[in-house]
Amino acid sequence: MRNREMLKDKKRIVIKVGTSTITYAETGNINLEKLEKFVRILINLRNKGKEIIVVSSGAVGIGRNVLGVKSGVKDRAVRQACAAVGQGRLMMMYEKLFAEYSQLTAQVLLTKESIMNEMCAQNARNTFDELFAMNVVPIVNENDAISVDEEAYGNFGDNDTMAAYVASLVDADLLILMSDIEGLYTDDPKKNPHARFVHTVVKIDEELEKMGKGAGSDLGTGGMATKIEAAKIAVNSGADMVIANGQNIYTIHDIMAGKKVGTLFLSGENALEMENSLAPEREQYRRLAKRKRKETLSKKKENYQAGGMDYELHGSNWQAS
Repeated sequence: MRNREMLKDKKRIVIKVGTSTITYAETGNINLEKLEKFVRILINLRNKGKEIIVVSSGAVGIGRNVLGVKSGVKDRAVRQACAAVGQGRLMMMYEKLFAEYSQLTAQVLLTKESIMNEMCAQNARNTFDELFAMNVVPIVNENDAISVDEEAYGNFGDNDTMAAYVASLVDADLLILMSDIEGLYTDDPKKNPHARFVHTVVKIDEELEKMGKGAGSDLGTGGMATKIEAAKIAVNSGADMVIANGQNIYTIHDIMAGKKVGTLFLSGENALEMENSLAPEREQYRRLAKRKRKETLSKKKENYQAGGMDYELHGSNWQAS
């Protein structure tokens, strides 16, 4: 828990929200209630003195709905057109919600060249630094309208990877990936009842990467394998990273309060002389929980007897009669 406690002190934080976190799965439309809660959480972090960068998915889906384009269309030009329309709509929503708290925002659209080209990266870094100095919240997305698979740089492919590159670019202390999964398991928990949840990762090795390939995936473009790749980029730059379920957007509060939620990837500086922390197997966990409950009830019974009181079993609890 000591490693979780240190998250309270993180100052520069990149938070990525996936498509599944801020949209309705049935329609692909924005979940305005959830988006409003998300913005309120970000404002509260800003009030605590944190510097926040948002990496937000959802532009392609929003644009597709607005234009009446069916899901599953693979034509690049159509997807880029959907992204161009959707990005404007997405920013309009963010600006409106942040404005309710008198918070300025800035749209930052990046291509991989923005990160990989030394001159472009320096310009991008200077822009972020200036936005922080002006107390502006940057909202980042890939510039899908012009991003291409070119040999020189390629594209990010998913927002998990882009968020990690952004965290590295701005020397962030923490990267939070809000997704539709709780975190990393040793195997797919839906198929393997003995799969164990990974609470803390201090070393990303070949065995861990194999876990990611079979441990479920997002509704968006990035599955667990891409999140592990993102973690490698983040921790190598000195940023810790947390993968957590965005179904309850208030999970961000729990992460920043140091609670044991999601999977925490520790950067090299924080991972010295530690080992990966895994939850016990499910069946073993149930046995331990049942044994602890029996011990608690037994102790309660003894206390009643010691006090000279009669007792009886009500449901699963011993109570004085």
